[in-house]
Amino acid sequence: MGAALARPRASFEYVEGWGMAVGAPGRVLRPRSVEEVLAAYAIARAEGTTLGLRGTGCSYGDASVNAGGHALDLTAMNRVLSFDPRTGVAVVEPGVTIEDLWQRILPEGWWPAVVPGTAFPTIAGVAAMNIHGKNNFKVGTVGDWIDELDIALPTGEIKTCSRNANADLFHAAIGGFGMLGTFTRIALRTKRVHSGDLEVRAARCRDLRAIMDHFEARKGEVDYLVAWIDCFATGDQLGRGQIHEARHLRPGEDADPAKTFALAHQHLPKAIAGVPKSEAWRVLQFLNNDRGMRLLNAVKYASGRLEVMKGPFRQSHASFAFLLDYVPNWKWAYGRSGMRGLIQHQLFLPAARAHDAYVEVLKRSQKNGFVPYLGVFKRHRPDPFWLTHALDGWSLALDFKVTPENRAGLWKHCEELTEITLAAGGKFYFAKDLVLRPGDVRRMLPAEKVAAFEALKREVDPESILQTNLYRRAFASEAP
Repeated sequence: MGAALARPRASFEYVEGWGMAVGAPGRVLRPRSVEEVLAAYAIARAEGTTLGLRGTGCSYGDASVNAGGHALDLTAMNRVLSFDPRTGVAVVEPGVTIEDLWQRILPEGWWPAVVPGTAFPTIAGVAAMNIHGKNNFKVGTVGDWIDELDIALPTGEIKTCSRNANADLFHAAIGGFGMLGTFTRIALRTKRVHSGDLEVRAARCRDLRAIMDHFEARKGEVDYLVAWIDCFATGDQLGRGQIHEARHLRPGEDADPAKTFALAHQHLPKAIAGVPKSEAWRVLQFLNNDRGMRLLNAVKYASGRLEVMKGPFRQSHASFAFLLDYVPNWKWAYGRSGMRGLIQHQLFLPAARAHDAYVEVLKRSQKNGFVPYLGVFKRHRPDPFWLTHALDGWSLALDFKVTPENRAGLWKHCEELTEITLAAGGKFYFAKDLVLRPGDVRRMLPAEKVAAFEALKREVDPESILQTNLYRRAFASEAP
């Protein structure tokens, strides 16, 4: 069937970012095939409008919001086309989710090498954002594990890209937040594992320096490292928190791997402290204020001592990886109407300058009265992708509550944090961003990479059909 005859399904919906702080009504097109993707381009061209690519909508900000244009939702293209249990290579359509993938491959002894904190993003989405996980220091970003991809360009061409074929498009589209074309097939390597469990250990650190020292001491011995930061702590406990490190079990350490590989073993608990998970957000909303979150962070830090004392323990891959999925719709505790929700500002800093800059970030947040309710700290390494956030250094992800009353002040505060980050040679992450200003992207990325990306965009999308709020706000607004 030709592109002219194959039309994607369409509906009119309100499309919002995952953090709920931004959204817009619009027409959503849901292609079921490559032909329907090409037809969507033709529809946008004929109507003189734009398309913004979207998966399951897990980007916190406006990466998949396209006010005034259409959304191209790829979730109906969701087949695992093949999986080779000898090599661990999976070939998938763009709408396959992380959950779809791990549930397909874990029973055969494989696990996705790079996963975010939730199982629900699509593979095309994680490729477009070049996501990282708690093991970034060890294995790199997801792009490092992609061998090949097919991309449908707005010109109507389908290109197969790899490190050797169409290499520029490969390195620009991975991490290019959907502005060059639509991924229609992705081949990625996964990791061989010998158990459905990990060995996990907790450590409690009294300040940020101690956390960083622990990471550096342990990063050669473990496979995952992540720290929770109490952003309310002050004085000589500034940046205190708790680390969780994990390692893959070696062959023979799991006495019954068939049992731990079973999907039933991976399921997250159905209740938390006796409260059904589906209702837990209702409890959290009563704590979702400065006083409640100060208390919750203090209790978490104090109770961490007990977890440290029990020593190493085993935890399923899904339970360790997908912490954001423990409480369904936990974001609703931030509010569900108007200009409410949350934003995350994730600051990536080079190793040499990270400590002092993060100390300034935490102090500035406390001084300005915008203390993040959640802070997550990770170690990173560079990758070769053109618009990458990755570097030899660290990231601190900060969750801020958004209300109609604090919105303007919060954005001004984030501008200050952005300046601290850029002055220290840092970067930001498109999957989390809602606050970068025109010009910030050009300050954080090498000029030659920005110029090359712009040139490639003009070549593969000469009519600039692919656009989103993020692209217009942070990238295209100062294009020459």
